[in-house]
Amino acid sequence: MKTSLKTTSRLMLVLGLLFAVSSCCEKKETPATASPDATINTIMQRKSVRSYTGDAIPDDIMESLLRAAMAAPSGMDIRPWHLVVLTDKSKYAEAFEGNFNMEKFMQSGAVVVFCADTTVTRPPRENPNAPAETKPNPMWRDDMGACTENFLIAAEAYGLGAVWTACYPFQNTMEPVRKYLNLPGNVVPYAIVPVGYPAGENTPKDKWDTTRVHYNRW
Repeated sequence: MKTSLKTTSRLMLVLGLLFAVSSCCEKKETPATASPDATINTIMQRKSVRSYTGDAIPDDIMESLLRAAMAAPSGMDIRPWHLVVLTDKSKYAEAFEGNFNMEKFMQSGAVVVFCADTTVTRPPRENPNAPAETKPNPMWRDDMGACTENFLIAAEAYGLGAVWTACYPFQNTMEPVRKYLNLPGNVVPYAIVPVGYPAGENTPKDKWDTTRVHYNRW
């Protein structure tokens, strides 16, 4: 009887160890993120798409694009971005008055205006317990560039097309948007990005240039 119990105990122990190892291996086989090749391929396939079918973009996909945009790096984690999604094409003539990209806007599924708060309100970094104060944010342009690029890459991943059209620092494109959106004085319309399902074939440019690569020094 004792031998039987001892054998059973050993068997249970072995089975337990096998189960633990099996579970561990299964977890390791499940990738936490997409493969590097897939990520790099999406980046390399990104291109400026200037014509669209006009089909609407599903809400869940648009939210994914906006989430990707806001995953961008930000100096001192200020996150100056405010993203305005426009889909009412009857208002585009007012919002983008005089903009030579109007045809692209009208064809797209949506137009996203990337706006930046050029100030930051927080306690001084050297004294976090002090009262908050409002100061200019000198890094908002860098942050907005990263935010906009994230959006463009995410659009490519979903099979959508998009193009970064200039807004800041051109007053003739900024002022109609600023007025239509009723932006506060400290908020700047940085970029206007039409996004939609591509019409026709579009191919990325090969921008790799070994003469622009330097190691250790210029």
